[in-house]
Amino acid sequence: MITIDNYLDNHYIHRSNWLRAAVLGANDGIISISSLAIGVAAASSTREPIILATVAGLVAGALSMAAGEYVSVSSQTDTEKADIEREIIELKEMPEEELQILAQIYEKRGLKKETALQVAIELTEKDALAAHIRDELGINEISQANPIQAALASGAAFTVGGVLPLLVILFAPVKGMEYWLYGSTIIFLIILGTMAAKTGGSNIPKAILRITIWGTIAMVLSALVGYIFGVKV
Repeated sequence: MITIDNYLDNHYIHRSNWLRAAVLGANDGIISISSLAIGVAAASSTREPIILATVAGLVAGALSMAAGEYVSVSSQTDTEKADIEREIIELKEMPEEELQILAQIYEKRGLKKETALQVAIELTEKDALAAHIRDELGINEISQANPIQAALASGAAFTVGGVLPLLVILFAPVKGMEYWLYGSTIIFLIILGTMAAKTGGSNIPKAILRITIWGTIAMVLSALVGYIFGVKV
């Protein structure tokens, strides 16, 4: 039986928080590690410096992504909590004004003035704070992000993405390594774009085009730097 409790379970919006962090992490892992390796490969005639730079970049990048995602989402959560605390105070000090604000919100959404006021009154009687958090502040269970979840998803995804170009470095010929990296990275990005689009229900060709264009730009610029400062190591 379909109810409001299970109807939204299959909607893509429920995946937005962890999917954003995972796609960002994997994309950054693939592109940044490949770009770093291409830059070093363009200036190196041996495999060891490329492996060293890649492993160092992989470890530092994964930790940086996880820490950055945690700090970013935590800041968002702190802001939401501060607004909720402020709303609690306002509901105690000016309940009538808050009721009118809620009614105006519903009126702007299309309800008649009398209906909007009645809805605001009934929701306030049931749970005034929940109504204001949801409809005035725009905070709900779907939009709320989990710092730990986002950090783990981002760091793990970066590691998985970064390991892919590392495998290419370990097994591809040193001569022409940058070309092997570029070709394989484009394939990895196409796969990532396809998976992300399918999981999020978005347009697959558009996702692939977007991710490969920016990946190509990053790798070309990195290779250019390697050739310009081509000190053999």
